[in-house]
Amino acid sequence: MGSRHAELSARLDGRLKLCTRPAAPGDIDRLLEKHAILARQLKRLLDLLKPQDRVRLRLRYQDEGSELDLDVAVRALVDLKSGHQPETRINISHTTSGRDISVLLLIDLSQSLNATLPGSGQSILDTAREAVALLGWAIDQLGDACAIAGFHSNSRHEVRYHHIKGFSEPWADPVKARLAAVEAGWSTRMGAAMRHAGQMLAARRTEKRILLVLTDGEPADIDVTDPQHLIADTKKAVEELSTAGIRTFCLSLDPKADAYVGDIFGHNWRVLDRIERLPEQLPLVYLNLTR
Repeated sequence: MGSRHAELSARLDGRLKLCTRPAAPGDIDRLLEKHAILARQLKRLLDLLKPQDRVRLRLRYQDEGSELDLDVAVRALVDLKSGHQPETRINISHTTSGRDISVLLLIDLSQSLNATLPGSGQSILDTAREAVALLGWAIDQLGDACAIAGFHSNSRHEVRYHHIKGFSEPWADPVKARLAAVEAGWSTRMGAAMRHAGQMLAARRTEKRILLVLTDGEPADIDVTDPQHLIADTKKAVEELSTAGIRTFCLSLDPKADAYVGDIFGHNWRVLDRIERLPEQLPLVYLNLTR
């Protein structure tokens, strides 16, 4: 069984596809205005968490960053023209001392998120979008290094990984536009997406590295008839990430998750029974994980 999962995982990780589609960042700003009272409550919590001796650090030789390191870039250009191997890490990123954390939020974007919440005309996806908007705003207030991505699948041959926010990207219009553009569809091949997210986290040189998974159902796909197969594969992915020093945590919106989520994530999970409370609870889960 173990070799079967390892073989499957190798095929999955090699077939991930990146997908983005721009939309209107103003849509996300309006969601934040809708939750202005909640944002003010979060702000009070954030102020308590912020280190008092915050120092802004300038990190050179980065693969990704907010600005180009001109000295390194010029040397790389000279090396390239002279036939030598150039330095490829030519960016500068900024971080703040006091919270040495990297977190990647991975969102399940499968078809079931299009379901409408009882007593509301709003879909689960719309509610998740509001929650992620609040979380993105909160992370920006803290200055943490956080990436956001979504995933869904259409068999092992098409697992799509949607980039929403990179670790070095600020909470700005390009990120908001990607969040506004995400759509739900297809299935939930979770293990493959977690492994890809784990590669992003493994490259981070921070004290804490956390993968936070937001999902509304168990791992499943159209080419798998035995549900235990992808549950076992996702559990294997969690074990692999743990070995690499990455902690995983699952926030599930599935009322039936008790039957399987513990088998995958051990004790690192929580089921949210009232999905309409997600905008309030997702930022709180993040803050508890990163204390």
